[in-house]
Amino acid sequence: QEQLVESGGGLVQPGGSLRLPCEVSGIIYNIYNMGWYRQAPGKQRELVATITPGGTRNYRDSVKGRFTISMDNAKNTVYLQMDSLKPEDPAVYMCSVVISSQVRYTYWGRGTQVTVSS
Repeated sequence: QEQLVESGGGLVQPGGSLRLPCEVSGIIYNIYNMGWYRQAPGKQRELVATITPGGTRNYRDSVKGRFTISMDNAKNTVYLQMDSLKPEDPAVYMCSVVISSQVRYTYWGRGTQVTVSS
């Protein structure tokens, strides 16, 4: 059974760091990319970062230079390292895996809450 489980969220002060792991199980073949999205209250879900199996990374402009996405294939885990967190970063952060065979399909995790406050 396909499953994505995020962890690592919490409360951090502005300028602080968090590392979010997402453990992926049951999804082995035809991975197009893996990624992180976020959704703040009253706002639409937005892309934070993606990474392909070949290592190509993509970031939204507001997190470039502060966030880093990475994959550990041996652990089937995708990470989001968040540094220099800002007051505009709080949201539920969700992991995604896109598979591409005849059609594309996205699997989602349930998310982990990130709060930035002094």
